Amino acid sequence: MEQIPHGSPDDPNPLRHLSLEQLRRRTSVKWRTYPDDVLPLWVAEMDVPLAGPVARALTDAIAIGDTGYPAGTGYAEALASFASERWGWDTLAVDRTRLVPDVMLGIVEVLKLITGPGDAVVVNCPVYNPFYLFVEHMPRQVVEAPLDARGRIDLMVLEDAFRQAVAGGRRAAYLLCSPHNPTGTVHTAGELAAVAALADRHGVRVVADEIHAPVVSRAARFVPYLSVPGAETGFSLMSASKGWNLAGLKAALAVAGPAAAGDLARMPPEVGHGPSHLGVIAHTAALRDGGDWLDAVLDGLDDNRRLLVDLLAKHLPGVRHIPGDGTYLAWLDCRALGLGDDPAAVFLDRARVALHPGPPCGTGGAGHARLNLATSPEVITEAVRRMAGAL
Repeated sequence: MEQIPHGSPDDPNPLRHLSLEQLRRRTSVKWRTYPDDVLPLWVAEMDVPLAGPVARALTDAIAIGDTGYPAGTGYAEALASFASERWGWDTLAVDRTRLVPDVMLGIVEVLKLITGPGDAVVVNCPVYNPFYLFVEHMPRQVVEAPLDARGRIDLMVLEDAFRQAVAGGRRAAYLLCSPHNPTGTVHTAGELAAVAALADRHGVRVVADEIHAPVVSRAARFVPYLSVPGAETGFSLMSASKGWNLAGLKAALAVAGPAAAGDLARMPPEVGHGPSHLGVIAHTAALRDGGDWLDAVLDGLDDNRRLLVDLLAKHLPGVRHIPGDGTYLAWLDCRALGLGDDPAAVFLDRARVALHPGPPCGTGGAGHARLNLATSPEVITEAVRRMAGAL
């Protein structure tokens, strides 16, 4: 494999600190699924070193053998401070939070509180494919409410899905992805307030997956679902996982709106045994002290979004792409290329670039692929060059 230039630890952009040689020493799924000749731009891991405040908190804990079970409310307090400073959300109440192992398992536990077997869960497709896998395994019925052509919530379609979900008097939930994965759409305050009003009208409970909340361009504004009028019966699942690349340090928080506190209180205590104590330490340090590091990453991601637009226009003009303001993921519409339902499989075979396939993301996913932007500009440039060459 040819050498791809990269930056150095002195570069202000953390996405340029590590070489491919350094990254390939990692043993996580991103770097062990494919051979070394493949550029892995598929799963949601970032190619960054660990943020300094997080690394120090972990090494300090290990130095004193602080590797027991998690305790206390430090994580929730750190999230409340971060939410107030970053999003102007001053009403995140620590006493309406619960530790959960991670966001998806937290979603499962919340859905168990407000729905029963066979009840419906509405999703906006195309969407993060574990929504289907976890919901159907519970078992619950997935009802799709496709996004519009711009990748935004279509309120008329959503209302039809709500009607279908509650037909026959069954309970129902709406699993909201905010910011949306894979499109990167950041929902507006007006959109979220309209969602809350629709959910209240139809008796649907909203559960917001807000794991990508810290990863929003500073040109946009993230609005926490529970901060909008009418969202009092809703839930949010939040984590520092995506913002600071902490997927291997398991911890997340379930947050209840004021009218949902009683439901959250019914969550079994054993759910809180699943998070890692080191995970809680890492996430708390990230939220409290990792703001400068996060800002540097956000600047790098903004640069990468602009770079991808330019590269696609130059090398792959047949790919339609609407840049998103949230997440570090790009949703590529490859249907005009004639590569079939799963262009990711073609790019892997012909270009040795691994993307996330579109079809598992539900209706609207065929002919699409998801590309991870959380890497160096040099890797993105090489990946697009390979993809174009494969055609």
